[in-house]
Amino acid sequence: MQTVLVTDDDQHVRYLVKELLMREGFRVIEAANGADALELLQKHACVLAIVDIMMPYMDGYTLTEEIRKTYDIPVVLLTAKSQIEDKEKGYLSGTDDYLVKPFEPKELLFRISALLRRYGKAGETNIKIGSILINKKSYEVEWKGKTIILPLKEFELLYYLASRPNQVFSRGQLIEQVWGMDYEGDERTVDVHIKRLRERFSNASDDLSIKTIRGIGYSLEAHK
Repeated sequence: MQTVLVTDDDQHVRYLVKELLMREGFRVIEAANGADALELLQKHACVLAIVDIMMPYMDGYTLTEEIRKTYDIPVVLLTAKSQIEDKEKGYLSGTDDYLVKPFEPKELLFRISALLRRYGKAGETNIKIGSILINKKSYEVEWKGKTIILPLKEFELLYYLASRPNQVFSRGQLIEQVWGMDYEGDERTVDVHIKRLRERFSNASDDLSIKTIRGIGYSLEAHK
């Protein structure tokens, strides 16, 4: 399940957007201001951020700039401001799209779908879970100031599970996604790779853990 961050100091707007996205199968996390939004992004692997401009503590322009420094995810600005100068400021801050309130719910969904296609989600470049940063561009894992280079399939397995935290996958599904549909080996290779990942990140239990779901397969749980 893909996770979307919705940041708006108007609880009513957050509720409407959350209900809309949940009906489309998204998981939604909410923040009432930019500072809280950045904390949530450190804890959850999000595929997209929807950001209001006028917020206390940190406005949407600043939040968008902060997101751009660390995360490779699309940003949609929601705002009552319709002047061209405001839109220009939004795009200069790094937003991918701009939607003026009130907006048609279907239009927001169309724009989200277009942005996710453009970014190739799910499959964001960086996934951050707690103190662990998984970088798809460099195929490296950064953890507590150290860079960990994993064997290719271990990295791809970790990346796939981390991009969909708390979702349960069968061994067959993981084989198809990581090794490919043409793979002719034994499904137990998944067990071997899971065991190695658990050993490598045995001291990272505060950040994540890979759970065995009896009779089904595996799920990565993000604890931060």
